[in-house]
Amino acid sequence: MADAALVLFSGGQDSTTCLAWALERYERVETIGFDYGQRHAVELECRTDVLAQVRETFPRWGARLGEDHMLRIDALAAVSQTSLTQDIAFQMQADGLPNSFVPGRNIIFLTFAAALAYRRGLKRIVTGVCETDYSGYPDCRDDTIKALQVALSLGLDRRLVLETPLMWIDKAQTWALAHELGAEPLVELIRTATHTCYAGERSHLHDWGYGCGACPACELREAGWRQWRSVNP
Repeated sequence: MADAALVLFSGGQDSTTCLAWALERYERVETIGFDYGQRHAVELECRTDVLAQVRETFPRWGARLGEDHMLRIDALAAVSQTSLTQDIAFQMQADGLPNSFVPGRNIIFLTFAAALAYRRGLKRIVTGVCETDYSGYPDCRDDTIKALQVALSLGLDRRLVLETPLMWIDKAQTWALAHELGAEPLVELIRTATHTCYAGERSHLHDWGYGCGACPACELREAGWRQWRSVNP
């Protein structure tokens, strides 16, 4: 077991799986979340509940789970015109990207996380970005993360490692990873307590979790669940 890590934790499926992944590996794990004026701000409430359930359901992990940090960076919404920051329909844009893409979001998140990690003495930052099964966001690509790791390490004059445990797996494999890490209790926690839906819908619990069932995030989550459960009933 080596050193410590800071996990970018939104309260969604991917970041909760990454949190479990980090808690299995590191002696101390802190979390960071961002209020950036997102339309699905309910995720900020869910993340608190998820952290509490992790502590209660998995005492071994709870002993390693350290301080949670919440940063408000709503200036990001002020310079964005996206379906994640405004009440507009989800659709593809002329440039081939979905209008749920918030330009610079992950770059900004990781930069703030690096500044916090610097102050907290943490050299590893864990994020749930993924290139295999994603919405086409360019700041989720492996090349972007590697370039950012170099830039942040140089800019802070301190070696930082950006960990991306989901980079090369799809949503079905993400469900499988959660099951590998915490068996059915973690799968159930993710299914019922986390939030991924872009519309912020939590009035109906599907077999794969809460959500509107129609936004890109829900479609990915549901498809992954059904694919995983088809071979792991």
